[in-house]
This record gives sequence, structure tokens and C-alpha cells, in this order.
Amino acid sequence: MKRNFLLPILILFCFTSFSQDENIAGKLVPLPVSLKSGTGSFLVNSKTTIHIQSSDSSVNRVGNYLSHKLKATGFSVPVTKTLSRAANNINLSIINDASLGGEGYKLNVSASGITISANKPAGLFYGMQTLIQLMPAEIENKNVVKNVTWKIPACSITDYPRFVWRGLMFDVSRHFFTKDEVKKYIDEMVTYKYNLLHLHLTDDEGWRIEIKGLPRLTEVGAWNVKRVGYFGTFTSPTADEPRNYGGFYTQDDIKEIVQYAKDRFVNILPEIDVPGHSLAAITAYPELSCSGAAGKPEVSSGQEIKDWSTHTALVDDNLCPANENVYEFLDKVLTQIAQLFPFEYIHMGGDETFKTFWEKSDAVKALMQKEGLKNMEEVQSYFSKRVESIVESKGKKFMGWDEILEGGLAPSAAVMSWRGMKGGVEAARLKHDVVMSPTDFVYIDYMQGDPIIEPHIYSTLRLKKAYSFEPIPPGVESKYIKGGQANLWTEQFILFAMQSI
Repeated sequence: MKRNFLLPILILFCFTSFSQDENIAGKLVPLPVSLKSGTGSFLVNSKTTIHIQSSDSSVNRVGNYLSHKLKATGFSVPVTKTLSRAANNINLSIINDASLGGEGYKLNVSASGITISANKPAGLFYGMQTLIQLMPAEIENKNVVKNVTWKIPACSITDYPRFVWRGLMFDVSRHFFTKDEVKKYIDEMVTYKYNLLHLHLTDDEGWRIEIKGLPRLTEVGAWNVKRVGYFGTFTSPTADEPRNYGGFYTQDDIKEIVQYAKDRFVNILPEIDVPGHSLAAITAYPELSCSGAAGKPEVSSGQEIKDWSTHTALVDDNLCPANENVYEFLDKVLTQIAQLFPFEYIHMGGDETFKTFWEKSDAVKALMQKEGLKNMEEVQSYFSKRVESIVESKGKKFMGWDEILEGGLAPSAAVMSWRGMKGGVEAARLKHDVVMSPTDFVYIDYMQGDPIIEPHIYSTLRLKKAYSFEPIPPGVESKYIKGGQANLWTEQFILFAMQSI
């Protein structure tokens, strides 16, 4: 009993020993570059207005976003270009400060007013996110919250990002997420100042984007049999089970999502995962694989299709690098992808390409002899280089997972390093751009606590280790590291993924 009595006292002493700076910092994720606490606080009340000091429509959009967020206070906070000296003003101002760059901001809170200043509207947007984090937690309610004093502690903050690429990947292929769910994911992202959404649009379990002229990609490739449980342990569907679980985004849906992200200063990186992880596409068009219709392809419903212990494919889920029709197919797909997504990169996958069926293919053997390819890694490199040419012909840059290093990296390829940091280090030393996304630090679908009480995933990642992630390893030129990215895979949809958004 004595120990239980002392515990809250110890906790009390711990909290009361914190400085005001630490109390404010404890509200903020990520921590700003500079933070200094002030005296007193700003009170949001019926007189509060948002004052815009710019003619830029994007600044007005930030003001409206903040006004909407403040509805939880119960006060109607108008956005105006007329400065009212009688009001508690929240001022949004465009300035010229080279130290802030394009996404940095300064936030000053005092009892008499708040000023967010930045070089660009994106900086104002991120400053606004910091302001919201400083408010009572009830601000996140969609409905009006009563009996809350809406105080914001006085402080002075300067902040700007270390990296231009602050990404989150969302796997919408293993399980389909609706357009509104993707928007919700974007809303959660921007709270923490992420600026890049990587959409994993295709995989063995589903093709999720409409491609005009290739209707079977979504008529057939977007649907499988619903299974609940641990991914990879399901039995194969029987012929009479309905293939009605899934979905896809129309091109109008994609345009709407892209605009929604743009309004929140988020770019979207599309991923079309090839040559492996292509079973949904192959089911729609069997001639794209080396085994063709003879393999009886079927969109995966989560059953085991690979032997991970031996890296052997049990089902042919690879596009055939020796088939010219594959490149014509990808050209048609990438023409439309490039038009739908304004971001400079297209991610073309390249991971986990188990080459079992390539090794059996006479066409691949003939390709190797013709092109002087010595092994299957060089075959994949041949494929990647041809795909890079297609991507670049659309005015885009080519990116892939770190497996694209094997057999020789395509000339201008950027590498997303997921199997630890090694691939990223190698690519950077070859003077290629890199995004660090190592599984041992940033796979947020992993178990994050005690496996006894969490839904079972094949690995665990504790928050402490995630926070220790350093994207620039020793001995690497920092100019080649564009930034970092966390990934949310959704094999465990029912038990985990929906909880995550």
C-alpha cells in the first residue's frame, strides 16, 4: 500500500518539475526547430477573427481551414482582410525570410494576438497545424464542445523541415479503402506535417485504378474473395465463392483525391508495382505473364502464393520481361497515370520478384542470350531500364524499391530503401536520389506493443526505436537523401488497418 501511495506523489513531482517550454513541447509532434515560452495565453472567444494579410487564394484557403477547425469551440471565427483592433486576431501573413524556405513558419502567440508568418502558403498551413496542437485536445471534436476554456499558451516558435520528402505510404491494394477513407488518411497526415502520400495502387490482391482501354483491370483485377484472419494462411477460394470483395478508383475519383491532397499541400506518389506483385493484372490479362493462361491466374485472396523460406513462387505473379506486349501494356497504363498524378515521380515497385517462372521460360532464356544477360537479376535490371524509359517518356522520374539495384541500377532511377538502410546507402554512393523507408524503423503496420494483446503481425516495432530513426547514415552525402517515409501495409485489414485511420 505504501508503494501505491507514493507513486502518484512521484508522478506529481515529475510533472511539476517540467519547465513551461517542456509543457508546450509536449503538445507538439514533430518538435519545432525553436520554441520559447511566453507569459499568459491567448483566449479564443466570440471576438476572435482570422485576419488574412495576403491576396493569395491559397492563404485564404488556409484561413478557411482554420476557421472550420475552430468550430469545435462553439464560436464562429470569421476570415477577413479587414483588421479589427477590437478583436482577438489570428493573423496569417506572407513574409520574406530566407531561413524558412518554402514550408517553414514563425508562430507568435501572446495574450493580445496570434501571428503566423511564412514565405509560402504551405508554411502558414503547417504553422496552423502547430497552433491547433497547442489548443486543448477537445479541438479535435467534430461537434461543439462545451465547458472548455480555449486557451493557447503564449510562445514563440520557429520551424522548418529538415527534409523535402516526408512521406506516408498507404496500401490500398491488399484491401480497398474508399475515396473518403483516403481523404481521412490525408487529414491525419497533415496534422503531423507529412507532405507526401504514396498510394500503393496495385498488387496481387487487387488493381485499384481505372485505366481506359483496359477494362478487365478493374472488372476482374479489382475483386477477390473476402477472407478474415491471418493473411497468408487462408485456403484458396473455391470456384463457386463470389469474387465481390474489393473496389477501385475511377479516374474522376483520383482527380478528386489529388485535388484534396493539393489543397492540403500534399503530393501523391502513385505506385504500379511491377514486375512482381502483378497477379491482379495477370488475372485480367493472362498473356502478360510468361506462363500465360496455363497458370490459371486468379486474384489473390490472401492465400499463400509464395514460399518465403526458399524465395520460390508458387503462382506466377510476374510480368514477363521477354514479352513486348508487356511494355505496350505499361506504356498505356503509364500514359494515364502520368496525366492523373502531377507529382514528378512514378513508383514502379520492383520488390520481391521471385523468378521461379522466369527460370522456366524459354522466352526469357532467349532474351538472356539475345541481350547478353548473365542471371535473373540482370533480367530484372533489363526490365527496369525499359520501364524507366517509358516513365521518362511521360515526363516523369522513375522510382523503385531497393531490389532494383540488383543486376544494375537504371540510369536515373531513385531508390526507396525498405530492406534496411543498406540499399539506400549503395544508391546514394552511386549518386542516385534516395528515400529511406527501412522496415526496421518505419513499418507502422507492425505490432507496437505486447504481442499477447495485439493483433498478430509478423514483426514488432516499438515507438522508441521508430523515434530513433536517422535517415542520413554516416558516410553518405546528405544531398542524395531526399527524406524518409513510413509505410502502412494492410494485409491485416480487419484487425489492424482500419484502426490505424
